[in-house]
Amino acid sequence: MSRKKREVEKVFKVFCEGDTENNYFDYIRKHKKISLAIKPVNMHGGGYSNFLSQIKEDANSNCLAKFIVIDGDRAVSIQGEKANLKKIIEYCKVQNESKRIPHILIIDFPDFEYVACLHIFNYKGQKVEQFIKTELKYSDIEKFKSDQDVFSVLVERGKGSIDHLLGSINAHTALIQNDITVNKNKYEIQVCTTVNEDNWGKRGTNFDDFYKLLLSVGVVVNT
Repeated sequence: MSRKKREVEKVFKVFCEGDTENNYFDYIRKHKKISLAIKPVNMHGGGYSNFLSQIKEDANSNCLAKFIVIDGDRAVSIQGEKANLKKIIEYCKVQNESKRIPHILIIDFPDFEYVACLHIFNYKGQKVEQFIKTELKYSDIEKFKSDQDVFSVLVERGKGSIDHLLGSINAHTALIQNDITVNKNKYEIQVCTTVNEDNWGKRGTNFDDFYKLLLSVGVVVNT
């Protein structure tokens, strides 16, 4: 008798560099039952070059798409890092043009903490660190970054929401633009990535691509 073939669940992989991002996505994975595989990247000592190496070394099996979530501040504050970030951008573009596993690049300027603030109803462009301490009642920014419930703080306790985040993002200031098309019948995702060169160093993000792609394949993050 033939053995029944076991179906392997495909997942979205998320590469991210900071504790805040890791805690944010891991909360979604655990509490929202979304098939995410979190891939934390240690940037210390290697910077964007280390990030690129880990992306390249990762296998493509059982993966629907890879989210590459990066803080852009190093590109404008550390000599040589802009060129290294451009290498990541070009690598993702090549992967997408070759119709391999989609690489959805998300660059947050200056960092994910700014994106976190965009969730909050009262955020009007204030200084990020001070706003987090006063509005979200953290004694220092490191306690915010290490809070494993940071997603809940941002969207489940009455101070902010995913919808507010999506409405607060200004596509005109984002460095990266991803044109994403999805064939739900075949579960195929195609991505075309362009760079808005005038936006290097500007406050901006395309973090909304994370939620828009999930929604386009029928995955809703309930809050």
